[in-house]
Amino acid sequence: MGSSEQPLESTRQRLDKWLFFARMAKSRSLAQGYIQSGQVKVNGVAVRQPSHVVKAGDRLDIGFERMDRVLVVKSGGTRRGPYEEARLLYDDQTPPREPSDRLTTLEQAMRQPGSGRPTKKERRALDRFLSDSDGSKD
Repeated sequence: MGSSEQPLESTRQRLDKWLFFARMAKSRSLAQGYIQSGQVKVNGVAVRQPSHVVKAGDRLDIGFERMDRVLVVKSGGTRRGPYEEARLLYDDQTPPREPSDRLTTLEQAMRQPGSGRPTKKERRALDRFLSDSDGSKD
């Protein structure tokens, strides 16, 4: 009886569980929040019920804060495993991002080496360099 349930479970699964297993949400409760706020569409229709069942071949349009993804469900998951295992659950059809002139937050936070105030590592290297050059004159 357990073996006949497994194929059914792997082809059809709750949307919130699938998002969690596919590592699109850090927790099932976060996945439920995304679904209830209308950020997830199944086959072009906004779904607001976390219990909505997805099956292989369904197209998911996910509009999160920092990423828009288009995924086609390949199969249901059995657990939240590592990324290598999770990416087997879907086929990513997200269109490539258009290059923009705006800097991302990470790019804004990073600076070019040597510009601005030196880091502790750069200051120590500079101190080492200056002490070496002072010692060679004597």
